[in-house]
Amino acid sequence: MILRLLAVAALLPVPAFAQSLTSAEAAQIDTLVSGALGDTGVPSASIAVVRGGRIVFAKAYGKPSEAIAVADPKLPYQIASISKQFTAAAILLLEDEGKLSLDDTVAKYIPGITGGDRITIRQLLSHTSGLQDYWPQDYSFAAMAKPVSPQGIVDRWAKKPLDFQPGTQWQYSNTGYVVAGLIVEKVAHQPLLAFLQQRIFTPLDIRALDQDKAIGKAFPQGYGRFALGPVRPETPSADGWLYAAGELSMSAEDLAKWDVARLNRTTLPADDWAAQETPVKLADGSSNGYGLGVFTGSASGRRYVEHSGEAVGFLSENIVYPDDKAAIVVLTNSWFSDAVGRISAGVAKIVLPAAPASAEDTAALAGARTIYDQLRTGTLDRKRLTEDANFYFKPVALADYKTSLGVLGEPTAFVQTGKTRLRGGFVNRTYRITYPDRALSLSTYAEPGSNGRYEQLLVAPAS
Repeated sequence: MILRLLAVAALLPVPAFAQSLTSAEAAQIDTLVSGALGDTGVPSASIAVVRGGRIVFAKAYGKPSEAIAVADPKLPYQIASISKQFTAAAILLLEDEGKLSLDDTVAKYIPGITGGDRITIRQLLSHTSGLQDYWPQDYSFAAMAKPVSPQGIVDRWAKKPLDFQPGTQWQYSNTGYVVAGLIVEKVAHQPLLAFLQQRIFTPLDIRALDQDKAIGKAFPQGYGRFALGPVRPETPSADGWLYAAGELSMSAEDLAKWDVARLNRTTLPADDWAAQETPVKLADGSSNGYGLGVFTGSASGRRYVEHSGEAVGFLSENIVYPDDKAAIVVLTNSWFSDAVGRISAGVAKIVLPAAPASAEDTAALAGARTIYDQLRTGTLDRKRLTEDANFYFKPVALADYKTSLGVLGEPTAFVQTGKTRLRGGFVNRTYRITYPDRALSLSTYAEPGSNGRYEQLLVAPAS
């Protein structure tokens, strides 16, 4: 029967997007990626493209570390929060077996969590639980220098007062996924990663590692940068900080194998894929397009399923286009520029031409401009910073900001780009700062209110 099906399939017409990349398309991707790395100073990138439901391109660029001089598409990069969809898949598989329900409360499995008798597993996976995010910053805070256990994260952050009543708001929460990972382990009676290896990675021939183990001379080094200062190796966080919220390392090609499974509805039952991609609604009936570990939506008329990731020194993007049987994976070993977004958008234009769309918001513009001027003149008002932000702006950081930004003079334009969003109890906004010969981005996290202190102020090159 299998041979007969294969023979029939061979006679069917091949979809237009099933064709391998042309030499011209591959050359365009080479130019795009090399240009993005060169412009931003990002050391390396690993790229994979799925078209027609199969992987048609996998290539690495740049220098992954001082110990690895040649890029290798088989090297595993830290994919961080892209891991969340695997944690959600583990929950769905356990539900298939009747071992739990998405509508079970957290208290049924993990005691002592604030609101645990009201928070459901579905709310953990959809970021609607109200649990405070333990890592909203785009930098490594002081506590991350010491190892932590999942229970340690729960004890410090999941027992605080809720940020809102479960199901009434959406706010990204890594804490919720740590709790979800503990539930998987309690119900499956094995470590989360072991469960994923058995049920997902081995069947798909994916090499997936715990990112805490993907450190050293054999693996890509993560890099950071203070404003336009020198590119510096980042010190990885101590063991345990990402766990079920983002613990995985894999190559772009291996992540693309998961995307192929999503497109072809294999490995998981079809209704599990559908459940993951269905936006969860709030109590008032609204939704922001987040399902169970993935964002879903439509841009320029093209439907997508997407998630990005950030680990210490790493940024990643994974976006799937279900109706086109296509996907794009971009992994980099830096967390100081927009190279990931620039590359993923550029590759999409090459393999799936589409006009990008963006929204602008001008709220808090004057305050952001004032704080930026303080950064470039070295006169930062530390009263405007939270305790963690003050920790980040050590003398070397403030000096790099002043030295690299001060010489640029007055910008010709300063505008907000993208949408205002909540993250970890803070308001996140991104600004584009234009000069005659370059553009920068400023990412801010601020306490709510016009006089709210800043939790984060990060400047990086923009495309």
